[in-house]
Amino acid sequence: MKLVIISGLSGSGKSVALHALEDEGYYCIDNLHLGLLEPFVDQVLMAHMPLFDKAAVGIDARSGLDDLERFGAILDAIRARNIAIEVIFLQAEVNTLIKRFSETRRKHPLTLRGLPLIEAIHLERTLLASIADSADLVIDTTHTNVHQLRGLITERVGTKEIPRMSILVQSFGFKHGVPSDSDFVFDVRCLPNPHWEPELRSLTGQDPEVIAYLQGHPMVEEMHDMITQFVRTWIPRFEVENRSYLTISIGCTGGQHRSVYLCERLAEELRSRYGSCISLRHRELS
Repeated sequence: MKLVIISGLSGSGKSVALHALEDEGYYCIDNLHLGLLEPFVDQVLMAHMPLFDKAAVGIDARSGLDDLERFGAILDAIRARNIAIEVIFLQAEVNTLIKRFSETRRKHPLTLRGLPLIEAIHLERTLLASIADSADLVIDTTHTNVHQLRGLITERVGTKEIPRMSILVQSFGFKHGVPSDSDFVFDVRCLPNPHWEPELRSLTGQDPEVIAYLQGHPMVEEMHDMITQFVRTWIPRFEVENRSYLTISIGCTGGQHRSVYLCERLAEELRSRYGSCISLRHRELS
């Protein structure tokens, strides 16, 4: 049996993630009290039904501090039953969460205690710290819409059947913020920028004209070679540690030209070795 635990800040997309997994054949339960997780697993094991071979549960801060502080011990007890567990934690910037609650007009679950929204968000982050610290994969949805999140969950979690590390290579623009869910961040703003070439400004690092421009600069090739060598050297070390997920982010100023080009090349080269374990995302082009 495989069990995926989806947790994170309210408004960050937990329900979207569960729905994506449900579409991939997972038996899903939302807002399960953490104290009921072990009894749920025991019932599933007793059922001996293929329906429960893959299950996903949503856990939020309403489980209470006492149970949340026992999160690690609860996981250990479940793993002792020969259950494969992955913990996915979703988060977003405070201002983004406030905007989402304002747009949907939904109440934050902790505001029912009479807390202002911003205080409820900070309290929730504190209550869920033990889960965040135990997470196999942390996803920052600040710059991710519903459709992008569904695709990300499906690609990285839902369709991952073989026990190999899932590697995401993503481009981004520093002017839109650094992805907080990155394991490695490479800054390529020092490279020649196609943005300053009028005929290239509206294009992206996927277009032949931009590719030719960047390939014409030895500095770009040198950066590519050094990033590739670094990644190839250290991925096997992470695999030895039984990591389930690794995120490699490459950023330029706007996330349109240089970072896109280098991510495309890096992902292509890694796929030659790791195959379908490699995912590619261009944050600012999505």
